[in-house]
Amino acid sequence: QVQLVESGGGLVQAGGSLRLSCAASGRTFSAYTMGWFRQAPGKEREFVAAISRDEINTYYPDSVKGRFTISRDNAKNTVYLQMNNLKPEDTAVYCCAARTVSGSIGAGSTYKYWGQGTQVTISS
Repeated sequence: QVQLVESGGGLVQAGGSLRLSCAASGRTFSAYTMGWFRQAPGKEREFVAAISRDEINTYYPDSVKGRFTISRDNAKNTVYLQMNNLKPEDTAVYCCAARTVSGSIGAGSTYKYWGQGTQVTISS
């Protein structure tokens, strides 16, 4: 069992930056690939980033590649999402998730544990 709590969301202007954090409870955090997803009103959930258990591999969709960076600190049971050059279309609720089964890294169905999310709003 893993409990995830996100923080760091807020309101920023286009072109600005935010750093999201996701703190995990439990002693097995390092055993999970971790991901970030977002969902805007009226839209489907979208994969944003993922990082392997050993921090070596990271994954991004084209929509955020070069602007977002995922990282993790296994000693602190925390995963981060650094978001730069934010755009109004990045506005969404951002959730972190812990992946428990194999499959497409961007498929939400492969993630079992989810946080409640943090709101990110980008003004133009």
